[in-house]
Amino acid sequence: MNGINDEKDRRIIEEQSVTIRLLTDLTKAGSWVINYAADGSVASVQWGDGFRRLMGYSDRSDFPDEIESFVRGIHPEDREVFIGDTTVNAFNEDIMCKKGYEFRFRRKDGSTRWFRSKGILYRDAEGKPVKFRGVTIEISREKELDTLYAQLQNESASLNTIHEMLGSGKWTMDFDEKGVMSRVYWSDEFRRMLGYQDVEDFPDVLESWSNLLHPDDRERVLKAYNETISDYTGQKTYDVEYRLRTKNRGYRWYRAVGKPTRRPDGTPITYVGVFLDITEQKEMMRELAEQRESLSVALEEANKANKAKTAFLSNMSHEIRTPMNAIIGLDRIALNDPGISETTREHLEKMGISAQHLLSIINDILDMSRVESGHMVVKNEEFSLAKLLTQVNTIISGQCRDKGLAYECRVNGPVCDYYIGDDMKLRQVMINILGNAVKFTPSGGTVTFVVESIARFNGKSTLRFIISDTGIGMSQEFLPKLFDAFSQEDSSRASRYGSTGLGMAITKNIIELMNGTVSVESEKNKGTTFTVTVTLTDCDHQNDGEAENVLHTHELCVLVIDDDPIACEHAQLVLGQVGVNCEKALSGAEGLQMVKVRYARREPYNLILMDLRMPDMDGLETTRQIRAAVGNETPVIILTSYNWDEIVEEAREAGVDTFVAKPLFSGVVLDEFRKAFEKKNTKLVQETTDLKGRRVLLAEDVAVNAEIMMMVLSMREIQVDHAENGRIAVEMFAKHEEGYYDAILMDLRMPEMDGLEATRRIRAMNRSDAKSIPVIALTADAFDEDVQHSMQAGMNAHLCKPVEPDVLFKTLESLLHDQSEKRTS
Repeated sequence: MNGINDEKDRRIIEEQSVTIRLLTDLTKAGSWVINYAADGSVASVQWGDGFRRLMGYSDRSDFPDEIESFVRGIHPEDREVFIGDTTVNAFNEDIMCKKGYEFRFRRKDGSTRWFRSKGILYRDAEGKPVKFRGVTIEISREKELDTLYAQLQNESASLNTIHEMLGSGKWTMDFDEKGVMSRVYWSDEFRRMLGYQDVEDFPDVLESWSNLLHPDDRERVLKAYNETISDYTGQKTYDVEYRLRTKNRGYRWYRAVGKPTRRPDGTPITYVGVFLDITEQKEMMRELAEQRESLSVALEEANKANKAKTAFLSNMSHEIRTPMNAIIGLDRIALNDPGISETTREHLEKMGISAQHLLSIINDILDMSRVESGHMVVKNEEFSLAKLLTQVNTIISGQCRDKGLAYECRVNGPVCDYYIGDDMKLRQVMINILGNAVKFTPSGGTVTFVVESIARFNGKSTLRFIISDTGIGMSQEFLPKLFDAFSQEDSSRASRYGSTGLGMAITKNIIELMNGTVSVESEKNKGTTFTVTVTLTDCDHQNDGEAENVLHTHELCVLVIDDDPIACEHAQLVLGQVGVNCEKALSGAEGLQMVKVRYARREPYNLILMDLRMPDMDGLETTRQIRAAVGNETPVIILTSYNWDEIVEEAREAGVDTFVAKPLFSGVVLDEFRKAFEKKNTKLVQETTDLKGRRVLLAEDVAVNAEIMMMVLSMREIQVDHAENGRIAVEMFAKHEEGYYDAILMDLRMPEMDGLEATRRIRAMNRSDAKSIPVIALTADAFDEDVQHSMQAGMNAHLCKPVEPDVLFKTLESLLHDQSEKRTS
């Protein structure tokens, strides 16, 4: 019988154990017992299976009934507190029984989780502790929620602070599970914005707000509100501007923005939004709209005024250029008369200079007009910087020589021969600044022009041009006004130096169009320095096949004779970049000796670059002695910063082959060497188009202009038929057989039929020469638009009056040559 009861008790105990294990697993709880000795120390520990599983262990083998098994896994920051509590003297029964102890534990799998332990302390009859029986549960999720709640509290506090700082209100609407609004909450700031103080005078109901809506806004605002609430897709955001009636300030403008949070089925949970007073912004927008309208009207008036100004400048240019054409043309013709007296010649030359000065003023005004109207365009084309500097130096060195100034141009460091940019505008800038340097520097002074490359990156090179003079300078007070149009420091300079006050303004605008900069430093009576910086596109310029066949640069040996060591080093640098071996001599005597030595060894130099002005023995004398010593086999090129026109004959007699202007560029030197080499081998043949006997149709309504042009054309024995207007020109062309006329010179502004219409009618004729005959516009219309109109009408060239005879003849030669080439091909 006892056996049966024992078996029954065992089954009951096992069932209870299973039940307890299931409960502990479901509740994630584990039990434990700590037994105490008589002295209050821990005698033994019993960890329940649920406790082991909670800590990630399975049985006693990996988690024995020892206090150390548990202590090892406690987080270091919590361990000291727990160890202090493992003795009964340290336990606080109130904490352990009511609140419990919280700690972190590193489980067997390595994860760290939060737990809370609670227990009951048992005592014997004498009140001594016997055991501590307790339970431990996991609270990791609870801790996470606590952290999230704290974050939400902080964010809410921050949001309230932001609302206070921005002066914005907030509303919150709660909805039940069916999507019906159950509660409205208006923030205190919301109420204050409308002039109310508390819930009593502005209750937490929707009508508190809706009853204040402006009648004109009410329907629109409520519709937007209802559409946002009923949009179960959650796509719509409530963002509406409207007026509300405040308690004391009448209607004011507000902006409300909000969006509901929704359940998975789309029904709203909470609708939170912000509320901003935008009355000031609305007023500002109204004022801005009025100002925009005023500015639009002003802009329209300014455009009309600008068009009127452009039309005026165009007409002024035409009216001034027309008589100027007669003045300059007659002046040129009169100067060609060998029978005039010296006094008359002097008067005519002064008249020509004055006419050219007036023409330059007109050009300045037109350039300024192009800049202001935005019609000035920067081109990007390949050009030779070497040739550009040669052209600039030729002009400026001549001006300096005539005025008695010393002129120096040098290149510091490596600079390429070719770039991509607008060479015409760059040349205009350099000539303008250098021209002013010459103009404002007294005789005996110095003008210096320095070119250097200061940066190169990603296919771009930045060049710096420094122009310095020792002239009259400018005051510090005037420098900020230097680039203003019509600005002059001293009005007496206009008459003394012939200045219009437009040059620097045009120059600065052109530089800025090229994305460059210009700066100036000046001191009264000491001089001025301009620094211009522009960025150009690098150019991979390829020499033509003929040049490569003639010149093998790596086989060349060049001797540079110059008393300036820097100039010699620069020549070696520049020529070395293209593979030329370069030797130097610092005097004529040294150079002569080096030439003799090479000649004696039968290894003559391929080329000699000779400075013109050197002490003891100048370039011409050195050349004479070289020719006397070794003959004419080696080409000699003179390098100089000065105009060489006056010494050309003497240089030729001395044995000089050609001239090259400083600064030195390899491309220019090689070009001149090739030309000299070809001349020595009689391989260069120059062909020109003969204008003698050609027949030209001239359309010009002003009799004196027609007479002058016919006289100019007669200088090249060109036959001319004159038509008084465009209609007559069309009739004359039509009645003559094909090929009768070689070219047509057409004025644009003529009575009955202008030049553009006449050209169109000629081009439209059904005859072969109507499409091919060169038509050249001769006109006082100098704007870019005028040139475009000429080209669109079918003209081949557009020459502005007064027309330079050389320019006209070159244009005729070029067009007739092209026409001849097309016929033969």
